[in-house]
Amino acid sequence: MDISVLFFGVLAEVTGTHRKHYRNIKSFADLKYRLQDDFPELKHYHFLTSLNNEIIHEEPLLREGDEIAYMPPFAGG
Repeated sequence: MDISVLFFGVLAEVTGTHRKHYRNIKSFADLKYRLQDDFPELKHYHFLTSLNNEIIHEEPLLREGDEIAYMPPFAGG
């Protein structure tokens, strides 16, 4: 399946992009492995994950066309 991945804040700086498309993704774990291969420096950062604009805390089941976003933690003020 095809998945879009968005990067925000410092994560966009680290990856050098705000958006990356992945093809032939089989699962969320597969996507994580591909991200680790493409951007090994991400392992040094903490971030929140969202699926289709909803923050998630567990590995989701992905569907064709889903959008994953990685965001640095944020605080209210």
